[in-house]
Amino acid sequence: MPATDLTRALAQALHGDVESDATARALTTMDASNYRRVPQAVVAPRDNADVAEALRICREHATPVVPRGGGTSIAGQATGTGVVLDFTRHMRRILDLDPASRTAVVQPGVVLDDLRAAAAPYGLTFGPDPSTHSRCTLGGMIGNNSCGAHSVAWGTTADNLRSLRVVRYGGGETLHLGRGLPDAPPGLHEFATDHLALLRTGFPELPRRISGYALDALLPEHGPDAARALCGSEGTLAVVTEATVRLVETPGARALAVLGYADEAAAAEAAPGLLPYGPLTVEGMAADLVREPPGLPRGAAWLFVETGGATPAEAHAHATRILRAADAVDGTVVTDPGAMRTLWRIREDAAGTATRMPDGGGTSRGSGAGRGGEAWPGWEDCAVPPARLGPYLRDFRALLAAHGLRGTPYGHFGDGCIHVRIDFDLLTDDGVARFRRFSEDQADLVVAHGGSLSGEHGDGQARAELLPRMYGDEMVGLFTRFKDLWDPDGGLNPGILARPARLDENLRFAVLPGRPVDVAFGYPHDGGDFSAAVRRCVGVAKCRTQKAGPDVMCPSFRATGEEAHSTRGRARLLHEMLAGEVITDGWRSTEVRDALDLCLSCKGCRTDCPVGVDMATYKAEFLHHHYKGRPRPAAHYAMGGLPRWLRLAAPFAGPLNALARVGPLAALVKRLGGIDPHRTLPALARRTFRSWARTRRAPGAGPDVVLWPDTFTDHLSPEVGRAAVRVLEAAGRTPVLPRRGVCCGLTYVSTGRLDAARDVMRRTLDRLDHAPGAPVVVLEPSCAATLRTDLPELLPDDPRAARLATSVRTLAQYLEEYAPDWTPPRLDRRIAGQTHCHQHAVLGDAAERRLREKAGLTGELSGGCCGLAGNFGFEKGHWDVSVACAEDQLLPSVRAADPGTELLADGFSCRTQLDQLAGRRARHLAEVLAEGLDG
Repeated sequence: MPATDLTRALAQALHGDVESDATARALTTMDASNYRRVPQAVVAPRDNADVAEALRICREHATPVVPRGGGTSIAGQATGTGVVLDFTRHMRRILDLDPASRTAVVQPGVVLDDLRAAAAPYGLTFGPDPSTHSRCTLGGMIGNNSCGAHSVAWGTTADNLRSLRVVRYGGGETLHLGRGLPDAPPGLHEFATDHLALLRTGFPELPRRISGYALDALLPEHGPDAARALCGSEGTLAVVTEATVRLVETPGARALAVLGYADEAAAAEAAPGLLPYGPLTVEGMAADLVREPPGLPRGAAWLFVETGGATPAEAHAHATRILRAADAVDGTVVTDPGAMRTLWRIREDAAGTATRMPDGGGTSRGSGAGRGGEAWPGWEDCAVPPARLGPYLRDFRALLAAHGLRGTPYGHFGDGCIHVRIDFDLLTDDGVARFRRFSEDQADLVVAHGGSLSGEHGDGQARAELLPRMYGDEMVGLFTRFKDLWDPDGGLNPGILARPARLDENLRFAVLPGRPVDVAFGYPHDGGDFSAAVRRCVGVAKCRTQKAGPDVMCPSFRATGEEAHSTRGRARLLHEMLAGEVITDGWRSTEVRDALDLCLSCKGCRTDCPVGVDMATYKAEFLHHHYKGRPRPAAHYAMGGLPRWLRLAAPFAGPLNALARVGPLAALVKRLGGIDPHRTLPALARRTFRSWARTRRAPGAGPDVVLWPDTFTDHLSPEVGRAAVRVLEAAGRTPVLPRRGVCCGLTYVSTGRLDAARDVMRRTLDRLDHAPGAPVVVLEPSCAATLRTDLPELLPDDPRAARLATSVRTLAQYLEEYAPDWTPPRLDRRIAGQTHCHQHAVLGDAAERRLREKAGLTGELSGGCCGLAGNFGFEKGHWDVSVACAEDQLLPSVRAADPGTELLADGFSCRTQLDQLAGRRARHLAEVLAEGLDG
């Protein structure tokens, strides 16, 4: 979009960022809801003055404004057609934290986990904790009156709010809101006085009543409290620039009682009876949302009841009392922090996992979304009195069945608040009509049980149209008058809460292509439809966390902090590419290309994303189309064709290594090959692994096993292959190599040369002569992952591809499965290093952990990504991000390791990164075990 008078005025007046390009607009068309609205511009203010000035200019240009935090709103209230105020870039400081008064002063862009981390050293925390705590902002929590799992103990955001500083549409002075109405807009006191009777009787009494405006906060017997009245107003009244919040004391220790029940209704009926015991949480979920139950007790539904205490013994005793008092089918008390984190992760990921039902992925547009396993928000968080939750759930199940819909409820059973994703068909006219009919009936059902249409996430566009069914026309009329007192020009988030848009307008799926687009990959989990694959991203934004942890996703976002470099950001750009409205040049889009350029293809999102977005595959697909019929970057030819170049170079390894040490020659090679000048060219093996294996007499100790001679092992680290041969022979097996010319095609896939990749893969399948289904040991994790996933997805019609994919084993997996009685050498040493991204995302490392334990290798390998990621870290322009990714977890863990610690890294990229950045040599697990065989 060319610069307009509005964007020019904003850019001239503000210190912050003003963006109206296609990328910025495309990234903010959606939140985590079913809705989509295209903004004119995105503004990232630097301070309060910027906010006021932006609001003044927008009013002068009659342009609406929507404030936005993490963009995880589920009802559509974080999208807008005018200017989006993005508080996550600059206004994210904790201005003050006072342990004595137990308060903190924060800017609206502060991420909840950052506030909790700052308060933790004082034994304090912020009570409300939505499952998006690693990326949601305090401003967004105030806008939606967010709650979270611990609200049974610590209440909602409104309950923990002391005061606000806000600016109204049009700018002007900052209002300081709190108890009393001194800074409130003129007429607010009279408004409350004139309607006391309705304000006292028009609101249901329940812990999770979030719907509508909190007008009862204006009652004289309650304060009045203008800050509390503004909390939950979804950015429609004023823009928060600063908030003073209450902090609560966090228990010294916690325990978790996990209670099993016959079904979710039984769990729901049991939940209120546990509240008198003073739990911190009472969360419920059913078996449909648990793919692999990690030690859960018997049952088809569970309550997670967290308890606190000054000591671990006290917390355990508290949980044990609840376990004994509960009328559960089965139960257990968990106190191990790691086990508790695993269980809570299942619950926190439910907003994503519920989007893909157990029976499969998406379908084509014509057959209707949801019929193939897709499910969507829209009725994500209704709340009823906790005592009514069991009967409500039974009626809710019956209503779903009556409409031919499915969904699995879960959520805050102790507060009567239920989350659910429902398999609405939002792609066809008939499906959207059914969505509306169900929504109307569902609103009536909630009201019949004395509940609230929203119990946590706000009404947004999804439910505001139905507020008259809950409150009646007179109260909804008061909502409109209340909005007009604050925002007489109607410029703040129009169409939300007051004078709402229809719930079936602005649906984000309507702009997608009517037919599946022609693609190279098979997308078996999405019915072969690339649009269905892209719309997997529902915006919960787990990829936006900047805190290092066990997950890999998303290393480039943690390095840059930019939305365009998150998995969600890239999925949004692909969605807009398919839509063709904001991004108009399809597969030729430079906006999508630039965002994908910093994707490391680590595949972390394939596992860590709750809905299994696979950005590495989408990137390869895009590059395939983007460069079709035209020249590619030099790196695509140099590193994409690496297997071929290394085969040609193998006879001349010695001279080439010597030439590579000549600075000017190495610089020329790097420049011609698109390799970053900071990089050192890896040395070629003087003798390849294949060459060594051909001349070696095998002892014939036992049954044959196919050992895959991947390019990296064969030409760059043959010592790994030789070590694996020794280990396999020690385990009573005879390793054999397939015929020459086999290759997984990894480098062709990662550079998007998919036609070449398929040719390589077909040639490989033609040359394989091992018994169908026999195990194939692959030492390089990235190659193993390519054979497991990319091979069958690029050749979906070749049954040999599927057979080979299921045959792939890592060395540890093979030994555990086929040589279970073999005892590895006892090494008894500490380890540090890296679990390969593809190992984490595709192959799993449980067998490796067990093998290391048998061998006495103790310690943990770091999570995250090494940052080299095959060709990525070698490509020109990627140096800074590659180093930043390594500094996220890998390099600090290696530096912190004690002298003599064994550095393990099964991936060639990981070992190379450690060598080039840390000057440390890491080894493959096979090498360490083989060394142990020598005593």
